[in-house]
Amino acid sequence: MLDALHLALAGLAAVAAGVVNALAGGGTLITFPTLTALGVPAVSANVTNTIALCPGYLGGSYAQAKDLRGQKRRMWILVPAAIAGGLAGGALLLHTGEKTFREIVPFLILLASGLLAAQDPLRRWLGRRAGARPPGAQPAGADRHEPRPASPATAIAPVAVGAVYGGYFGAGLGVILLSVLGLALDDSLTRLNALKQTLSLAANVTAAVLFVFSAHVVWPAAVVMAVGALIGGSLGGRLAGQVSPRVLRWVVVGIGVAVAIAFWVKK
Repeated sequence: MLDALHLALAGLAAVAAGVVNALAGGGTLITFPTLTALGVPAVSANVTNTIALCPGYLGGSYAQAKDLRGQKRRMWILVPAAIAGGLAGGALLLHTGEKTFREIVPFLILLASGLLAAQDPLRRWLGRRAGARPPGAQPAGADRHEPRPASPATAIAPVAVGAVYGGYFGAGLGVILLSVLGLALDDSLTRLNALKQTLSLAANVTAAVLFVFSAHVVWPAAVVMAVGALIGGSLGGRLAGQVSPRVLRWVVVGIGVAVAIAFWVKK
């Protein structure tokens, strides 16, 4: 059972994660190891973390809702795949023993750190692939890229697989889904990013709903962290332009690598 000091530390970690998610991504690499350091078993820490950070996905999806216009057919096809994947990943986590999960965790954290490190190069590559021009080269207010017809059905399987990972661990899911969508669909990076947010929300909320009915949720921590993540997200929005997302991202990557090493040492 976490005492008041432990809950305060979990809340502060969630505030930091909210700021990081708003500016660079990778907040799970702060909150998950914090919970395990406070003595929460790894599976319970992952379950609690997923529930606590769900409001952040909802906020991100709402903020980009306008870029989902004209993508209704894609959502009807791909959201069920994300839901199915999130459900499968969550069920897989609940059926993974504590010892086994702790052995897998360092690899999951390194994978998430690698995905975070690859985020900027990936976005540049997808921008070039989508025909994006340098800032100022397009007419004002225009994202003039005209997508060529592409069936969203080609993305069903990879989205589902990515969502399984999201339901199981979650950190770096957005990078995976953006990669999948960028390869399967020909559209602007802005619109693909909005679709990615919706699919991430679907996968994580589905897993979180499943976790609610499990015995693994540390509810006091989940509630405190949810509030902290919302506060952090608001702070992150205000800090935009004052903090370099690239520098912050590499700091989080460094934290992730250090945490992975710590898990290996403790095994």
